[in-house]
Amino acid sequence: MLNVTVRSVVNTSRARAIQATRSYAKKASPVTLKNHKYTAHAIAAGQGRNGEVKSVNEDFSLRLATPKALGGKGDGQNPEQLFAMGYASCYLGALQMMAGKMGKKDAVKNAVIHARVHLGEAEELGGFGLAVDIKVEGVEDEELIKAGHDACPYSRALTHGAIVNVSKA
Repeated sequence: MLNVTVRSVVNTSRARAIQATRSYAKKASPVTLKNHKYTAHAIAAGQGRNGEVKSVNEDFSLRLATPKALGGKGDGQNPEQLFAMGYASCYLGALQMMAGKMGKKDAVKNAVIHARVHLGEAEELGGFGLAVDIKVEGVEDEELIKAGHDACPYSRALTHGAIVNVSKA
């Protein structure tokens, strides 16, 4: 079994990122789990970005298509869309959870999370990498926004890294 640490590659536009956002990233070792509370199991088959993905435990599947911007037809979903949707919903849940713990539930009642996942050439690694922009609409409390980021599993995985185990099936 191959054990790989995954880190986000966030280098697509340093100047834009510096002027447009605040970075809450901390350097740390990869997130490890004490236990597994829930496991999602998905299968991808077919022609990769033009194939199909499906959830093993639920009746849910999607046809994938390479985006037009990458030379494809764009007539289906793509992994970056799915990642952006998952991240946005996870961050919103973490923000709401932390607001409750901090006694600030009203501060997030109109919260909307915008997640943009960028795919581009990785500067230092070669190949492709991802960059993510998260914008929190409807919340003015910076401490709460940071607390949501610190608690969100997607943010933790991208900020600190995650353990990825790769093996033959």
